[in-house]
Amino acid sequence: MTAETDHDLTREPVAAHEPSPRSGSIALVLLVAAGLVAVAVGLMTLGRVQAQPYILGVLAVLAMVGLFNLFAFAAGIIRFADRNLDDPIIRRISDHAFDGLAVTDARGHVVYSNAAYLTLTGASGPQDVRPVERVFIGNPDVSEAVFRLLKAAREGKRQQEEVRISGHDGSQGRWLRMRVRPLGTEKREAKYAVWSIADITRDRERQEDVFQELQHAIEYLDHAPCGFFSVNPAGELAYVNATLANWLDYDLAEIGSGGLKLTDIVSGDGASLLTSIVAVPGEVKTEVFDIDLRMRTGKTMPVRLYHKLAFGADGAPGPSRTLVISRARDERSDPDRAAEVRFMRFFDHTPMAIATVDRGGNVVRANARYAKLGQALGLDSASKSIFRAVNARDRHLLIAAINQAAEGQADIAPVEVALEGAKERWGQFFVTPVDSAENDAETAIVHMLETTERRALENQINQSQKMETVGQLAGGIAHDFNNVLSAIMMANDFLLNAHKPTDPSFQDIMQIKQNATRAATLVRQLLAFSRRQTLRPQVLDLGDALSDLTMLLRRLIGEKVKLDLVHGRDLWPVKVDVSQFEQVIVNLAVNARDAMPDGGKLIIRTANVTTEDAGKLAYKGMPAADYVRIEVADTGTGIPADIRDKIFEPFFSTKEVGKGTGLGLSTVYGIVKQTGGFIYVDSEPGQGTSFHIFLPRHHAEPEVQVEQPAVASATNGAAKEAASVEAKPRTDLTGQGTILLVEDEEGLRALNARGLRSRGYTVVEAENGVEAMEMLEEQSGAIDLVVSDVVMPEMDGPTLLKAMREKNPDIKFIFVSGYAEDAFEKSLPEGQQFDFLPKPFTLSQLVAAVKETMTKQG
Repeated sequence: MTAETDHDLTREPVAAHEPSPRSGSIALVLLVAAGLVAVAVGLMTLGRVQAQPYILGVLAVLAMVGLFNLFAFAAGIIRFADRNLDDPIIRRISDHAFDGLAVTDARGHVVYSNAAYLTLTGASGPQDVRPVERVFIGNPDVSEAVFRLLKAAREGKRQQEEVRISGHDGSQGRWLRMRVRPLGTEKREAKYAVWSIADITRDRERQEDVFQELQHAIEYLDHAPCGFFSVNPAGELAYVNATLANWLDYDLAEIGSGGLKLTDIVSGDGASLLTSIVAVPGEVKTEVFDIDLRMRTGKTMPVRLYHKLAFGADGAPGPSRTLVISRARDERSDPDRAAEVRFMRFFDHTPMAIATVDRGGNVVRANARYAKLGQALGLDSASKSIFRAVNARDRHLLIAAINQAAEGQADIAPVEVALEGAKERWGQFFVTPVDSAENDAETAIVHMLETTERRALENQINQSQKMETVGQLAGGIAHDFNNVLSAIMMANDFLLNAHKPTDPSFQDIMQIKQNATRAATLVRQLLAFSRRQTLRPQVLDLGDALSDLTMLLRRLIGEKVKLDLVHGRDLWPVKVDVSQFEQVIVNLAVNARDAMPDGGKLIIRTANVTTEDAGKLAYKGMPAADYVRIEVADTGTGIPADIRDKIFEPFFSTKEVGKGTGLGLSTVYGIVKQTGGFIYVDSEPGQGTSFHIFLPRHHAEPEVQVEQPAVASATNGAAKEAASVEAKPRTDLTGQGTILLVEDEEGLRALNARGLRSRGYTVVEAENGVEAMEMLEEQSGAIDLVVSDVVMPEMDGPTLLKAMREKNPDIKFIFVSGYAEDAFEKSLPEGQQFDFLPKPFTLSQLVAAVKETMTKQG
């Protein structure tokens, strides 16, 4: 141990040539030990009794020495010395450091300071050393910084402050950098704080000189006679000089705050030229571009850009350095330069992509639209070949055209090819040869016009025309076939009335009836596809309608498929034909079942779709409005992409022969469209299929609901109506009155007349509208009801209605037709009242409609 006083801790630093004092000696320890051993041996020779007083005396002396050392250590008079702290090399590094160093204890007393600290704090010697807060007390410029340093010292944190000390007597002040940190991380060391003070006046002066020079450089650049800007890799304007800002009528403060991008000041697709420079790692490139800049007012200004761009080792571009020279004056002063400016503006602002290429198809020069096209196609910026813009399967067509240009051939036919990229895009290339005498590097000029939208529109029109043609054909076939079916079904009813169930031929007659009913169902599907069926819409709650279908759907899809209904809350009402809507859901459910042979899940969801949400969906052809969406989703095999666009076409089916007619989805499409809705499909092979049906929201209006059970029931299918009529054999369908039956099909007219006469009516027959008018005059107003076909020669049904109502406004009318009611209803005058019975119909349906109309109208 060594004893040192507080005065010794703050002594003057030891000079470099003086040896470092060492505390303690091993020889002294050995000497004390030897003395104690000698005393012990001597006392042993005296005997126990004689030596006892001497032993007590020695122990007393040793106890006193030990007690004195304990008090001295506790009072800090003596301490155990750490030899590492007394290392002469470390001690001299801190004593002669350039920065002032000082160590303070927990009470803020300085326990160590070097010579530089004494100098910087103005201390005359070790006895005059003061802590930092006492040195700068009363200085208002430094007090706040010192307070923050003291707070950090008490909390055991690091802190740094730079302060300016004013000079005395008006002399120039000094800049000081003051730091504080804990001495160490251990608990005992953390009580001490290490302070350092450095004079940074000269560094500050150099920084201010550099800043002044930078300010002068910026001022020179801002007021240069040409513009200058810099763009970062994100396309934001990092700097614009005052000259360019003045040209563009922008505020420098707005540009400096990051409010503008390159695309904001470059007109057209010019920005694509600046971002299309081929990246070469580690190189600096300078390109010259003639483009138009866009002012704040929207006007344009022709300029020439000297665009300098440096690339990093990884090929990433850095901020650009771009010099801008205005060419607006050239248009007024130099005719030749003005012509060049006009050509460059035409070249860059044309809606076609233009490029000149060499024999290998490499682009020599290109306009802004071509650069933008390359970026849109996702081409590598290092690729200069125009062939990379074309899909590999069509690339040979463009290669052949450029080879023709290289041979000097003229009138090269345009080439329409598929473009490269993730999405399907098309472009038409026009190749023109270049005179090799003028430029050996350029072989051809290539103009490219993107034709993606045009082809999509053409395909849409062709598809629409094809569907319309097939629809007209299907509607025409259905109309003629309905007449045949009506005759078959009417004759079949007469046979059923003439034969008892015990008759041997009764089963054959029933077989005819069943097949006629199946044929009528197929005809209705054709009419649904062609959107010429008759709909009887009514306001419907889809949640209730789907719940009523649940039992039927579970039976249809079987036990392997789990049905899950998810109803949206507060569904809006829709106006649809209930039976047709049920047919849509059933057809989709059956298709889903067939797509899940090993079982799966069928999910039917309903939800409201607001106008705003509908606009975000961006489905083609669907305007933004309020809809109720029905989603029918399965977990089946999915639909391949190549046939997804064909599933709604009639007679298209992926099922085996005999297992599908190909009219299921086309019927669904026709019903949804005729209802005013939209249907779309999302499907991926192996991930299932989702059909999205959007039905327009019905807004309630005051109206009188007229029940038409007999007539409306005719649209629910011949099989259903035959069952309903036959299920009530006791219903009285007889009646009285004179009926004018107008039908151009003689056989069908005769059967209908026979059936009506069998129920007690008097029937007058007419072949067409002209003959019907003659019969009306002959009967002198005795006609109670007219049952007329719609499509007839010489005078059709709507014309006949107008003519008869002029003579007898109260005459009752029923139209029968294989077409939908909507097909001719628009040709009728407003306010006319009539009923409609779609073909084919049974005898029971005909007489039921006649009796109901006789009692209802008038």
